[in-house]
Amino acid sequence: MDITVIGTGYVGLVVATCFAESGNDVVGADLDENKVDMLRQGRSPIYEPGLEALLQRNLEHGRLRFTTDVAAAVRQGDVIVVAVGTPPDEDGSADVSHVLDVARVIGQNMDRQKVVVTKSTIPVGTSDRLRDAIEALSPHPVHVAFNPEFLKEGSAVADFMKPDRVIIGTASDHARDVLTDLHEPFVRSGNPILYMDLRSAEITKYAANAMLATRISFMNTIARLCDAVGADVSDVRKGMGSDDRIGPRFLFPGVGYGGSCFPKDVKALAASLRRNGVDPVILDAVEGVNEAQKRLLLEAMDEAFPEGLAGRSVAVWGLSFKPGTDDMREAPSLVVIEGLLGRGAEVRVHDFQALEEARRRLGDRVTYCERNYDALDGADALLIITEWQPYRRPDFERMKAAMRQPLILDGRNLYEPDRMRDLGFEYRGVGRGSAGEPAASPA
Repeated sequence: MDITVIGTGYVGLVVATCFAESGNDVVGADLDENKVDMLRQGRSPIYEPGLEALLQRNLEHGRLRFTTDVAAAVRQGDVIVVAVGTPPDEDGSADVSHVLDVARVIGQNMDRQKVVVTKSTIPVGTSDRLRDAIEALSPHPVHVAFNPEFLKEGSAVADFMKPDRVIIGTASDHARDVLTDLHEPFVRSGNPILYMDLRSAEITKYAANAMLATRISFMNTIARLCDAVGADVSDVRKGMGSDDRIGPRFLFPGVGYGGSCFPKDVKALAASLRRNGVDPVILDAVEGVNEAQKRLLLEAMDEAFPEGLAGRSVAVWGLSFKPGTDDMREAPSLVVIEGLLGRGAEVRVHDFQALEEARRRLGDRVTYCERNYDALDGADALLIITEWQPYRRPDFERMKAAMRQPLILDGRNLYEPDRMRDLGFEYRGVGRGSAGEPAASPA
């Protein structure tokens, strides 16, 4: 099948590459000449495990190519995938101007019947607006669908190749048949393809992300209670998660969620609710809890150093919003580091993939360390923000020897408190009862 993917950002690049991997002829179109040149050389502009190898293989086999000529790409494809950004507007609602700009380009260049499927996360009713914009400019039949993506950064290729479900929202039998044929290779193990109307599909995408964000913020609230009364949130989580109505996933407390999806989608869904006369009280609370949680480690540092942080050296392990990616959009690390710098601390940072992105965002205000242990030299405290796998089993004796004070504030609960205290560390996790049994303040 001839497929055109418009937009080669995170979603568009994964979609284009994986569709090519399943045997389709795919052209990825983007106005960014530097990005297109990079992709033509087989280099991925984002870090995503397994993606660059697939990109290179499909370029070599001629199933995948990239262009800045969006109009020509529209004419080539029988299926047009819209995967451009929908950034938050000033009121938190999704800005769909890029989607509608693409719709006009499609309408101006349609030379035959086409299926236009949107992958961009869009507010309810946007697919209707996209169809109207195309039909206003083209006499050819257009079959519009919304096919939301549920890709997790760090496992996006696997998520696309083996989705737990595929959702196709459309009123067109032709679009339904074409997209079913396109996705069947990915659901051979029996996972469902769910069909629904356009607006239900649009809401499903936002509702799914908002529910996951709600679980995270709820658990972070419970963790705060555990700290206040001396309970252990890890036991509470196990007790809750063993209920099959709840389940164990997304019940891990931490220092808040970030990334390109949850923060933006919670705000956009709240804006959509307000626009339609529904009070978004739950989503407002979810967002408020998350913003407060990003400051949790700063609160802990203020408690540990009541005299202030001026002249203190602080090590930060983990900068990306989650492991497996270099993405720092809305990352808790940014809030923490800015707070530390504002308090006069010297900050030394490490991450396995996000150092270049951090340099772009933070400049020369922090010290960048290529090895995680280097960040600990002379440190008064270690703050763990991203749960990269190598952080889980470090050399604790080496850590303690390098640090000026063996204080660890663990924003991801990687370690067991009792063991860390036995090893001679002052240790505080999230919801591990630290307020109920406070450690002595460091000298």
